[in-house]
Amino acid sequence: MPVDLSPIDKAKYAAARRSVDLVENRMRVGLGTGSTAAWMVRALAERVKDAGLSITCVPTSERTGDLARDLGLQVVTLDEAKWLDLTIDGTDEFDPNLNLIKGGGGAHLREKVVATASDRMVVIADPGKQVAQLGAFPLPVEVLAFGLTATRALIEEMLASIDVLSRQVSLRMNGDTPFVTDEGNHVLDLHLGRIGNPRQLALVLNQVPGVVENGLFIDICDQVIVGHPDGRVEIHDIDGGATPGDRVEFDEPENIFADLGD
Repeated sequence: MPVDLSPIDKAKYAAARRSVDLVENRMRVGLGTGSTAAWMVRALAERVKDAGLSITCVPTSERTGDLARDLGLQVVTLDEAKWLDLTIDGTDEFDPNLNLIKGGGGAHLREKVVATASDRMVVIADPGKQVAQLGAFPLPVEVLAFGLTATRALIEEMLASIDVLSRQVSLRMNGDTPFVTDEGNHVLDLHLGRIGNPRQLALVLNQVPGVVENGLFIDICDQVIVGHPDGRVEIHDIDGGATPGDRVEFDEPENIFADLGD
């Protein structure tokens, strides 16, 4: 473990290291997308090598798949795996009921498909992702490029009757052009401030023609592992409150994370 990591990266590392202890031999594992998930993929590759595990992995994005292959993990498609034992992913926000906002990296469609095709979804996070109520982080909504203007107008009209603090909608950009997901779609970011009823919003959004999927993960996550900069870990379980886990030591003999750019 490099000694010059920022506090937030140490927290991400602690959560990632603890999460891969859940992976057992012959498991089929879903791999999330994002900076925290990237730490997990690297920690998982190290565990597979050290423990001699045989696992198959299903990535939730092309980026995660490339990283996993580069690290020697066996990567298959979800159709090839058919069903997964465990998915480990990051999050942009989680509330006391373990409902999530995901999609800051634009992979929430594949992430939701993979998570719901798993016996168990475990989320890894730093303390800043824990919120009393969802909505401060913009809610991503994946939409078709076809009819984008009409879809956006329908979403804006729908939000007028939803319990949210703000109703600003913006098209996610990649430089001067619209951001494109791995599925070839665009993303509308909903700047809501506060979401009064996440379950209702998730259901209503997916009724809008042109919407492919939204970034609200309701009743999908089973456990959240929160890492802290000092190596402490908290386990938030869907059936109970937070409990302390074993402290992660920052004493890696080899810096396998040296080229991690997230």
